[in-house]
Amino acid sequence: MPDGTDSPDLTDWTWEYEGYDPAQERLRESLCTLGNGYFATRGAAPECAADSVHYPGTYAAGCYNRLTSDLAGRKVENEDMVNLPNWLPLRFRTGPGEWLSPDTHKVLDHRQSLDLRSGTLTRTLRYEDDSGRVLAVRQLRLLHMADPHLALLRTEFTAEGWSGGLEVEAAIDGTVTNSGVDRYRQLASRHLTHAHTGASDDSVTVWLRCRTTTSDIRVGLAARTTTDAPTTISVAHDDGRAVQRLRLSLTDGRTVTVDKTVALHTSRDAAISDPLHAAVDRVRRAPDATALLASHRTAWQQLWRNAELDVPNRAGPVLRLHLFHVLQTLSPHTADLDVGVPARGLHGEAYRGHVFWDELFVLPYLNLHFPEVSRALLTYRHRRLEQACFAARDAGHSGAMYPWQSGSDGREETQELHLNPRSGRWLPDHSRLQHHVGSAIAYNVWQYCEASGDSEFLHTKGAEMLAQIARFWAGLATYDEGLGRYRIRGVVGPDEYHEAYPGSSRPGLDDNAYTNVTAAWVLARALDVVRGLPEPRRRDLGERIGLAPGELDAWEDVSRKLHVPFHSGVISQFEGYGELAELDWAAYRARYGDIRRLDRILEAENDSVNHYQASKQADVLMLGYLFAPAELQGLFKQLGYVIDDATWQRTVDHYLSRTSHGSTLSSLVHGWILARARRTDAWTYVQEALAGDIADVQGGTTGEGIHLGAMAGTLDLVQRGLTGLETRDGTLRLDPVPLPELSEYGFAIRYRGHWGVQLRLSAGKLRITVPESDRDPIDIALADRTVPVGPGESCTLLLTDRETAWTD
Repeated sequence: MPDGTDSPDLTDWTWEYEGYDPAQERLRESLCTLGNGYFATRGAAPECAADSVHYPGTYAAGCYNRLTSDLAGRKVENEDMVNLPNWLPLRFRTGPGEWLSPDTHKVLDHRQSLDLRSGTLTRTLRYEDDSGRVLAVRQLRLLHMADPHLALLRTEFTAEGWSGGLEVEAAIDGTVTNSGVDRYRQLASRHLTHAHTGASDDSVTVWLRCRTTTSDIRVGLAARTTTDAPTTISVAHDDGRAVQRLRLSLTDGRTVTVDKTVALHTSRDAAISDPLHAAVDRVRRAPDATALLASHRTAWQQLWRNAELDVPNRAGPVLRLHLFHVLQTLSPHTADLDVGVPARGLHGEAYRGHVFWDELFVLPYLNLHFPEVSRALLTYRHRRLEQACFAARDAGHSGAMYPWQSGSDGREETQELHLNPRSGRWLPDHSRLQHHVGSAIAYNVWQYCEASGDSEFLHTKGAEMLAQIARFWAGLATYDEGLGRYRIRGVVGPDEYHEAYPGSSRPGLDDNAYTNVTAAWVLARALDVVRGLPEPRRRDLGERIGLAPGELDAWEDVSRKLHVPFHSGVISQFEGYGELAELDWAAYRARYGDIRRLDRILEAENDSVNHYQASKQADVLMLGYLFAPAELQGLFKQLGYVIDDATWQRTVDHYLSRTSHGSTLSSLVHGWILARARRTDAWTYVQEALAGDIADVQGGTTGEGIHLGAMAGTLDLVQRGLTGLETRDGTLRLDPVPLPELSEYGFAIRYRGHWGVQLRLSAGKLRITVPESDRDPIDIALADRTVPVGPGESCTLLLTDRETAWTD
């Protein structure tokens, strides 16, 4: 795995950064974000305000606001995940001069440690003040995993070689804006208004309330600050900041502790009447820091038990870090919320906190560990089904047309313009034509129900979504008499680079292979579900969505006759792809080095990537990510095409040499594909996928928020990709293809009511252990046979000669 410019010291459970490096601070802040599924706070230094180096953002899941900006002579509306009031501020000074900070004073030592096991962030540093006195500072931070509305910042001060006074200022700052992404700086950013502050009679607790400007979400925060040393506390309220000042007396070598406990509520919360009252009451009732830390650690222990992962060598700690950030964004607390999967987690403001298709890479992992979270994330989509149907109707289509970017209410949030930082030009954005997001939602519904056995969801919300998405594809497809096939025109595929044909003023492309094949799959699965419903439910569904006579027959016809283009013996990315020019890849790499964002490079040269056979990320090859080889061959056979191994290998080779990997998802998908198609080359891409965020391979993007889909996807690569694990027809199907570099690993899954089913792959053996319960045995299927494993039993499958040995 490639090392980044800011490689941490790592063990199985800790990530440590030695020294203070302003150039790497934004990256560290993202990777050291703490969260609990309800809200998250970046790993910024509490003594530092937002500036060009630091960005202490706090985000609550699903908390959005809409603003209008004047841009390039147009009024542009954007919805953003809101940067909430900053609860972190805690600064200090040893005299009347400047407050101590790593940017203004000498830092003798600086170490930051992220403890994955306990979900805590620790900073230890030593300052030298203007008089040469040394102050040692140790801070421990957590966002409580048992009570998701609480956070704690514990700060310990020790004077080294001197005694004297220390002034500490703790605050809640409501003056924050959304300014964490440079290229959004021209956009309106002040989402909070009507900030009011107050304090308790004893000044131990201060509070702040405010609301968002247009969505009118009310926010309440309360902070209780205590110390174990004699102190005087005063309160100041100044321009949207609630401030406490403590005056402490330090004795040489003796440590003084200041604990800041914070509660956060918004008006989106259930079972409260007012967010400010709820926050003040919660922080008043919160136990002391020691008890909070203990219950927080217990909650994390329970999470780790339900998501057990044991991978050796350097890949293990990286995968555990990825899992840590997935759990912080989508924890069991998320199951109680109306939220989707934000592409950059709750870790920053890139993509404005929007929901894209990343759940396609996230839910397969969650399905087998936290299915209740998967169900909640799919329910988020179902609640916005009506809006998707409105969008389709407004565009002249039938069924449900889900937006490429979603936020609070399900309308299309994709911007109409995007900035190319290389050229400084604002350009039309046609990515809203990525209608394949609907197929991703349908795929997730099907996979969740297969893994969980949740027939109630499948027969109700799931069936309704599948039917409306299938209806959209059937309506969008038009019959071409010359081809004798249906065609889907005017779309953009997962590649994203290609938005139009060369010289065309009409955006969109025809017959994107990924779009058409997945549309055929959706139609087939929707037919399976609708026809398989109990008769009363089938009648209810038909009446509810107005299924017309003969509509199912039309779905069947389209599902078997969608056009898939080919050229030179490979699957074409879209109709006409093979006629595009070849790019001189070597010349561009020599000229620019990093060409991941080839689209920006070419546009800055007054050229367009639309002219070339060049992709940003996997497009056609995404089919091999979604579908196992046999299923993919079956899909093409249903469409009347033959895809043998040679054709697929040629297709893989063709696109592998024509992809710039401008997305962190690209390396993940290619690693997944090559693990089966060409194993000797797979590890290079797996390494890049693992290093995507820790090495910031996209060049500065991780500082704006981690890439949640890529992180979850690496976990799923181990869980399903290398084991060939499929949850199909009530059976766990396995077809392992171990990479030499990951030849031994283990993990636990939750499958159809069985908790903690353990799978371990090593030296040609696959061992499965099913914990005791009152459930039925699990059928484990290899290519040539099926073996039942009952509760309380273990089974070792010998993969080399396909013999089965029973133990235990």
